[in-house]
Amino acid sequence: MQRRTDLALESREMYRAENNHEVPGVKVKTEMAGNTQITRVKIINDEGEKEIGKPVGSYITLELPLDIRDKGAAYELAIDLLCTQLKGLMKDRSGTVLIVGLGNRSITPDSLGPRVVGYSLVTRHLFDLLPDNNYKGYGSVCAITPGVLGITGIETGEIIRGVVDRVKPDLVIAIDALASRRMDRVNRTIQLSDTGITPGSGVGNHRNGITEETLGVPVIAIGVPTVVDAATMANDTIDMILDELMDGADQGGDFYKMLQELDRDEKYSMIQEVLTPKGMGDLIVTPKDIDEVVDTVAQIISGGINLALHPSMTLEDLGRY
Repeated sequence: MQRRTDLALESREMYRAENNHEVPGVKVKTEMAGNTQITRVKIINDEGEKEIGKPVGSYITLELPLDIRDKGAAYELAIDLLCTQLKGLMKDRSGTVLIVGLGNRSITPDSLGPRVVGYSLVTRHLFDLLPDNNYKGYGSVCAITPGVLGITGIETGEIIRGVVDRVKPDLVIAIDALASRRMDRVNRTIQLSDTGITPGSGVGNHRNGITEETLGVPVIAIGVPTVVDAATMANDTIDMILDELMDGADQGGDFYKMLQELDRDEKYSMIQEVLTPKGMGDLIVTPKDIDEVVDTVAQIISGGINLALHPSMTLEDLGRY
């Protein structure tokens, strides 16, 4: 069964649900930082890569609380956590960093990458134009928003390779919108990985990969699921309704108990079979407040990137850029 997800965490969950044991060749560690759950999925060999369907490497998932929208303590903690995880993946690399904002800025659920670039502090031009200045505590950073194939007529990977060949960065950080298999993870989950990214893979629109193999430099990918498919939404809704019906003393009856005991993937398959003939099997949905939420998440990601690449910056400095 094809389930739309870009999250290694969810690929691992699906494997466990189908096989009732942990994925071979995969190590998982979960911890809490405040109200944020951090899950580290490390694919260590070819067997794990085959079962999960993702390349060997590290995948770090931050599941953020709802109150990040208030831009209070949870918002600042999210920035700090992302900065810490990013620095861990960077492994003390120095030199120029290229930030790549993938996606289409004209389509809100796909505008995360360009928005992150808009909030990022770029400095490479200063290092080139004023080389004698003291930039202690600030890194050399440049950025690009290559657009999408349908607008430019050029594969995104080709544009990025051209820039990398010219600029010769030591590291690429690529940001993109992802797809999830659970509604409660939409706009609240940030995945970081050291394996690069394939734009559009979560919605079945595979493009050329942006990886160390294709670019010749290490690539760190940062993504946030902004959409789910219609069957996922219907499945989650049914689960919530059943939970409400079953709340209390045997109010639901045998029929509702039977539905509740159905495996999640079995329910998903049934819903998909109903929706597909009606032309809704490939429908992608996103929350109505997507514009506000994507902007908040973009500021969290850019804030974490700015702090990681410019050690002299503080949380208070972020509001100036």
